[in-house]
Amino acid sequence: MNKLRILPAMIGIMAVGMTASSLSYAVGGPSGLAVKYQTQGQLGETVVNPYGLAPLTAVIRNGGYVIKKASVRIVPKKGGQEIKYQVGPEALRTHGGIPVFGLYADYKNKVEVTYTRVFWGEEKEITETYDIWTAPVWVDVVGDASKNPALIETEVVKSAPKEFSDRLYLLNNLGQLDSHAARAVWNNPEGGALQWNNPQKNVILDTKGDIRWYMKTDHIYNPESLYSAGIMMGFHQTADGMLSWGYGQRYAKYDLMGREVYNRRLPVNYADFSHAMMPGSNGNDFLRVSSADLRRPDNTRVHTVRDVVIEVAPNGSVVDEWRLFDILDPNRAIVVKSIDQGAVCLNVDMAMSGKTLTTEQLARLDAKKAFGDIPGTGAGRNWAHVNSVDYDGTDDSIIISSRHQSSVIKIGRDKEVKWILSAPNGWKGKFKDKVLTPVDKNGKPLKCEMGQCEGGFDWTWTQHTGWKIDEKSKGDIIYVSVFDNGDGRAFRQPDNEKDNYSRAVIYKIDQKKMTVEQVWDYGKERGYELYSPITSSVEYQADKESVVVYWASVGLKTKEGTHPVLTEFRWGGDEPVFEMHVKGALGYRALPIDVNKAFVK
Repeated sequence: MNKLRILPAMIGIMAVGMTASSLSYAVGGPSGLAVKYQTQGQLGETVVNPYGLAPLTAVIRNGGYVIKKASVRIVPKKGGQEIKYQVGPEALRTHGGIPVFGLYADYKNKVEVTYTRVFWGEEKEITETYDIWTAPVWVDVVGDASKNPALIETEVVKSAPKEFSDRLYLLNNLGQLDSHAARAVWNNPEGGALQWNNPQKNVILDTKGDIRWYMKTDHIYNPESLYSAGIMMGFHQTADGMLSWGYGQRYAKYDLMGREVYNRRLPVNYADFSHAMMPGSNGNDFLRVSSADLRRPDNTRVHTVRDVVIEVAPNGSVVDEWRLFDILDPNRAIVVKSIDQGAVCLNVDMAMSGKTLTTEQLARLDAKKAFGDIPGTGAGRNWAHVNSVDYDGTDDSIIISSRHQSSVIKIGRDKEVKWILSAPNGWKGKFKDKVLTPVDKNGKPLKCEMGQCEGGFDWTWTQHTGWKIDEKSKGDIIYVSVFDNGDGRAFRQPDNEKDNYSRAVIYKIDQKKMTVEQVWDYGKERGYELYSPITSSVEYQADKESVVVYWASVGLKTKEGTHPVLTEFRWGGDEPVFEMHVKGALGYRALPIDVNKAFVK
């Protein structure tokens, strides 16, 4: 009788989690041994992290059956948050089984599934429970012993009321700069934005503060490669439930399971994505990039810095571009000369904290022909720092937030400025008439002087996320939400750093009368406690008629370091209905995630 010999390859298979009792073998001639994988229930094997990007997801394979529909419930930990959702036939076919989203890390998860199984014309509804183990959270570290290596830590300081208790929030966070990437910079042509590289800390949290999804990006992100590196920013959940974002020289779209839809290099005429990728209602994507090669009037060729918006079709072609150095005034310097040079997003340099630029320093940049990712004026420097872009399909325009102009600006397809939400100081020529006039609730103009207005109205200063609220807007009346970071408020630095504050603010704009009314704000009453000099976001949520605010850089200038704060407000509410504090990362923005949208088809 011959003895069966287990080959080294088979020993390797057993080493990844299967026991000998879970395997069956068959002598199959030249094809070798047949392997039966471990299964649970009445379907096929369970595969954790099926696409390598999302370790807290799994697929329960269909086992060769047809599944028509399914529902999934992740049984919560004691006191935890339930996740449940419906799965349609399209998602079941795409993933070859039942997609499981929202597992706890380092835990034996119980997952309840109900599905309709079809076997040669016979349909059967089955309900069963699966046990799915997950590994501990994996995170990149940079080797600095003073930094917390955890992905993030959370503390819920105000629990969500019942109507908000099913919320899931994606937090787009950044770790410390990755030392592997220290030499990855542009130098041809001159200048351009540095290839910022941060280990990613992108997570989805429930309202209890538990991590229910995170990105393990090592197979799509390489900090030593110019074309596979960069800060992941600009996340949105698209209408089909998927995630879109960009990083460095790439823009991408994946589903919540981590399956790639596309991951493309920027068109070669452009470079240096960061901050903003917005899906437009016309089916195209709007990306904030830069010009990869611009010949200035003085004949110098440069990479520009955060001052170009492109519209990209689904096939990757560039439909249109907005070259802001041609459209706006790149020499308007009043804001650049008043902001804190120690907190220039993304160039945070605490050695420059509290310092501002002078007219003489700006002139020396021109004299030296100094270009690059540096605050200054003129193309080839960080004069605009556009950090958000929105598309208004009602009049085929874009709305941008320009941090270094402290302005939210609407620009038409014809590249003409429609309006400017900004203090009027420093706007010259044809732009002066485009600055909106602040009014009170009765439409009476408010008096303003050097960036300060009466009646409680305030402009935004070095702001982020200037987005139109489509659901509240009608005709010429539109609502815009903005995160007013507050650096350089009223064109000056306060005598006491702790007099700074940030605000979430919503404006009502009459585009015909060219007026703006401040209808809601929050933050001044919390003062320095929520001051976020860089990053951060404000976004209206139609499903609960609420506003989500991420105070993403709280503590940036303190010894303790950044500790972002996530809040959600009912529309017009005086106080947040939910508040969670986060440690271990510098935040960029936050957004709710709708799981049913991802799998319902």
